[in-house]
Amino acid sequence: MAEHRVRTEVPLTHPCLPGHFPGHPVAPAVLIMDLVLGALHDWQGPQWQLVRVHAAKFLQPLLPGQPFEIALTLVGTRLDFRCEREDQLLAQGGWELAARP
Repeated sequence: MAEHRVRTEVPLTHPCLPGHFPGHPVAPAVLIMDLVLGALHDWQGPQWQLVRVHAAKFLQPLLPGQPFEIALTLVGTRLDFRCEREDQLLAQGGWELAARP
């Protein structure tokens, strides 16, 4: 079992924020998932692609500019992730991966 952690944040200038939600921006779930996938690629290389989402729960809003941590656990082709801000669980899930041909 391999584990990895990375600290990151959604930039205040990210282009998706003005539409999600105007005046009160919140990072959309798809952006959080993209950050998780990017953390995986930085750690294990770009050969991995997402083939199935087993579970994905978004429990707390993530505001732009708020630092948070992505924790990844990779067992074979199963990736489990957690996104945490201080003591709060923001999101968690499990994905099935495959190597790109």
